[in-house]
Amino acid sequence: MTDETRGDQPLKRLFFALDCPPAQRKAIAQWRSELGLRTGKPVPADNFHLTLLFLGAVPLAQIGEVCEAAAKVRTPGEALRISLDRLQVWRRAGVLSLAPQQAPQALLRLVYALEQAMLPFRFEEATREYRPHLTLARDYRAPEPESATPPEFFLRAERFALFESHKGRYRSLADWPLI
Repeated sequence: MTDETRGDQPLKRLFFALDCPPAQRKAIAQWRSELGLRTGKPVPADNFHLTLLFLGAVPLAQIGEVCEAAAKVRTPGEALRISLDRLQVWRRAGVLSLAPQQAPQALLRLVYALEQAMLPFRFEEATREYRPHLTLARDYRAPEPESATPPEFFLRAERFALFESHKGRYRSLADWPLI
């Protein structure tokens, strides 16, 4: 089953990301509920992740090659620990998100390595400037909400994954160790 087709070629909407562990998803969702949001569509906690690289619509026949290229990416050699300590609103995109005040260099190097590995595929979506974030709500059209407790979450990742986005749900297709 695919998201769409181009001509007669089936496509899947794909992205690379760091998954959010279940306990942390729950904690972030609880913190978000305490914000009392009155606008936007909350992202389901099961979908919480930190995007590394959005690929967009990828032909089904190309997914194996994408996975082969991802398997060759030079990784940090250690688990990534990313502080999600900043609540922010992206007004043009209508997104409320958690982000790091300072992105770790190891994270930025991983993203760059993935971008380089995906260059031969010429994914148009892959040309955006990278801004690490975890999306809390979409269609958000209000100022940044005030929080009684500032965000202090740490995403620890030992693997990165290729995800499929299908009908509002995300599913891991493959993953690779960072260590």
